[in-house]
Amino acid sequence: MVLHPVRLRVVQQFLGDRHLTTRDLQDAMPDVPTASLYRHVRVLAEHDVLAVVQERQVRGGTERTYELRSAVVGPEDARVLTPAEHRQAFLWFVSTLVADFDRYLAGPNLDPAEDRVGYRQVGLHLSDAELDQLMQEMSAVLVRFFGRDASPERRLRILSTVLLPVDPPISSTGTGGA
Repeated sequence: MVLHPVRLRVVQQFLGDRHLTTRDLQDAMPDVPTASLYRHVRVLAEHDVLAVVQERQVRGGTERTYELRSAVVGPEDARVLTPAEHRQAFLWFVSTLVADFDRYLAGPNLDPAEDRVGYRQVGLHLSDAELDQLMQEMSAVLVRFFGRDASPERRLRILSTVLLPVDPPISSTGTGGA
């Protein structure tokens, strides 16, 4: 559903907690025909990817302002999603990440070192309690940086995380080798 190139571009316009009208999207994506853009926005709204946050009358019609619904899948969400829904949500997440990176690479003045671009994957052996502690500490750090307004010295930066278990836990009664 979201894995359509125009829909991915629409979703990307909302990153950074932006509230946009379809007119704002037209201005940002002039290459997309108006009827097509409205259709894609309607599909995203019908599937709860976009939410209406304001409506106002404009020249006999209703102008809607949208926001991107949370793209967070945490433990509570994970309990109710089917494997197919997880796959679709994760594909959406990865697709937007790849599209963001492609857009960055295609931009002018590409300088990954100056822009502090990085990506990494680490493996951590953690108990459930240690993982909970890590998540709480990371949240405490990140929350201090949420809600900052754009300014000439601030640019929108996207921080994406994925947390997956790799192996089943090693039994405490099992042998550890050597």
